Amino acid sequence: MGTITVGTENSVDIDLHYEDKGTGQPIVLIHGFPLDGNSWEGQTPALLEAGYRVITYDRRGFGQSSQPSTGYDYDTFADDLHTVLETLDLHDVILVGFSMGTGEIARYIGRHGEDRIAKVAFLASLEPFLAITDDNPDGAGPMSFFEGIAADVKKDRYAYFTNFYQDFFNLSENLGTRISEEQVRNAWNVAAGSGAIASAAAPLTWPTDFRQDIPKVTVPALIVHGTADNILPIDATGRRFTKALPAAEYVEIEGAPHGLLTTHTAEVNEALLTWLARS
Repeated sequence: MGTITVGTENSVDIDLHYEDKGTGQPIVLIHGFPLDGNSWEGQTPALLEAGYRVITYDRRGFGQSSQPSTGYDYDTFADDLHTVLETLDLHDVILVGFSMGTGEIARYIGRHGEDRIAKVAFLASLEPFLAITDDNPDGAGPMSFFEGIAADVKKDRYAYFTNFYQDFFNLSENLGTRISEEQVRNAWNVAAGSGAIASAAAPLTWPTDFRQDIPKVTVPALIVHGTADNILPIDATGRRFTKALPAAEYVEIEGAPHGLLTTHTAEVNEALLTWLARS
């Protein structure tokens, strides 16, 4: 629908593609890796029908947004989100993030506060801190693990995406029942269209430490995670996150993989809409 300029590189604008539909209280949907704003197509109609204004945008380096060589860190991602909210003059905003998109929410609040924010929802989240360190022994893996992923993406990202989606959607269990071959192919095509620099840089952002951002979240919050998440295992993420943010409503979707927006659309929408109606 339009673009928002968030910076420049060598005098060339860095533009984020966005879509803005409906009227009512604004909901900004922030996508995961290696997708784009269209990955919310299972949620957007339900939110529009419920009377919300729905805004999606493509993170820098992904979808139809610019593919600069720099800015692939959560401080910059959060500042990009801030520019989106300011440019569209959004207030009383509900932020909903999926996977990598949950990091924007936590870091946005950490850097910019909650003046514009009414509620936040974290779906299949990264938080609180994925890296295993001396003071974080319950993370998902050591930093070398994420460095290995980045190296694999850099070496042959197309092969990486094929393997990645096996675990993203738990295809051995869900292909042909909860997700079609065509949906998987579309997801691969979207991933292949992302920037080479962006897709290789993204895995190094996943082990960002959000532990100082989380206490700054005071607005109503929702955390949703699938019990069969093989990308961001629930014991290292959702179940730890709810302890770090005990005021948040917490929902586990039994058997859902990481890509639950697609495989468990109805369950995600029910959790989200129920929470929105009462929070």
